[in-house]
Amino acid sequence: MALDAVDSVVEQWARERPDVDVWPTTVISRIQRLSRLLDKELKAFFAQHDLEVWEFDVLSTLRRCGPPYERTAGAITSAAMVTSGAITNRVDRMEAKGLVERVRDTADRRTVRIRLTERGHALTDELIALHSANGERLLSALDRAEADRLAVSLRALLTAMGDKPLE
Repeated sequence: MALDAVDSVVEQWARERPDVDVWPTTVISRIQRLSRLLDKELKAFFAQHDLEVWEFDVLSTLRRCGPPYERTAGAITSAAMVTSGAITNRVDRMEAKGLVERVRDTADRRTVRIRLTERGHALTDELIALHSANGERLLSALDRAEADRLAVSLRALLTAMGDKPLE
């Protein structure tokens, strides 16, 4: 089995503070390091398509909700785990690129919905298969059974920390 940077950290702590069991580091540090590496890979992948990772997050949030492919800014904020100010800025940028549009709710004119444009819809449909294939590449060190077990373990951690299903 190959060693990683976390193995070095654990070994150093074992040498310096053998009285402290740093076993949580073996999981938490690996998740943190993996998150950074995955962020870098995803950023590079989406840059090839002139997108930011967060732009695809918004596009896919709208696309997978079904027709008419729209959500309120609040619902997108909740899904993206960012502030309402950040969503406003992001929607402005995506609107300028022709990926989304703002539409007034017909039942309540005070409510503004963010809707996929035809261009945003087509781009999302084109990229989802490529994104999935890229994900398979990123997980290729694991077989499907290992990946499934990891997904179950990560779900347990996320829900224990308060993560909830999206609306």
